[in-house]
Amino acid sequence: MYIKSQMEYRGAFWLDRLAQIVSYGAVLLGMWILLQKFDLLGGWNWPELALLFSFQLLAYALGASASFTQLRDLEDLVRLGTLDALLTKPINTWAYLIFSGLNIGYAGHIILAIPVLVWALLAAQVQWSLFTAMFFAASLISAMLVTGAVITMIGATAMIWVRSNHLFSIFFGFWELTRYPLNIFPGGIQAVMLTIVPLGYISAVPVAVLLDKPVPLLGDFAWLAALLAGPVLTLIAIAHWRYAMSRYQGAGG
Repeated sequence: MYIKSQMEYRGAFWLDRLAQIVSYGAVLLGMWILLQKFDLLGGWNWPELALLFSFQLLAYALGASASFTQLRDLEDLVRLGTLDALLTKPINTWAYLIFSGLNIGYAGHIILAIPVLVWALLAAQVQWSLFTAMFFAASLISAMLVTGAVITMIGATAMIWVRSNHLFSIFFGFWELTRYPLNIFPGGIQAVMLTIVPLGYISAVPVAVLLDKPVPLLGDFAWLAALLAGPVLTLIAIAHWRYAMSRYQGAGG
C-alpha cells in the first residue's frame, strides 16, 4: 500500500526519477570532462572511475531505499512522541519502520547505475574468475549493509539526543568523497573513511580490489575487509539500536 501511494501520481514520480538521472549524470559527465584533461586521477582512468561511481551509486541506492527515509523521519517520531505508539506494537520497532517505508524513489539511481556499471566492467577489463565474480556479488551486498548500518546508527541516535538529522550532513559529505579513489586524499581522511566514518567500504575498497589496485592502510587485507565491513557494521548497528532504545525516555521524559 505504501508503494502504491508513492505511485499514485506516476507522471510526477517519473519526472522526479528523470531529475535524479540528470543530476547524477551531470556528476558523471563532470568526471569524464576532468579525465579528458588529465587522463588519470590517482592512477585511475575513465572506465575505472565510472566503475567506482556506478558501484557506489548502486550500493547506496539498494541500501538507502530500505533505510534512509525511515531513519531520517525517526527524529520527528521521537520529538513528537509518535514513537511511543510504535513501541506498543507486537513487532520489532526497527522492522516496523523499515518495512512500512520502502522507498522506491531510488529507482532513478538504479536505472542510471546498472548500465554504467555493465559498460564500466567491460571497458575496465576486469580479470574475471570464479573468485572475482563471487567477490563482486558479496562485496555489493556488504556495501549495501554498510549503507544501511551507518544510516541506522545515525537515525537511532535521535532516541538519545532527540536531534540527529544533522549527522546526515556529515554522512553525505563523506559519501560524496567515495566517488573517488581513496589514494587521492590525505592520510587522515583515508583513515577516517576506513574507521570512524567507514564509507570507504561502500565503493573505494571493493572496486580497488576488483581492479587489482593497492588500497591505502589495508594492503593485502583489503578484499577481506570489504567483505567483512557490512556484516560487522550491521552487528554494531544492532548493538547501537538496542543501546539507544534503552536510553529512550519517551515523550514524557
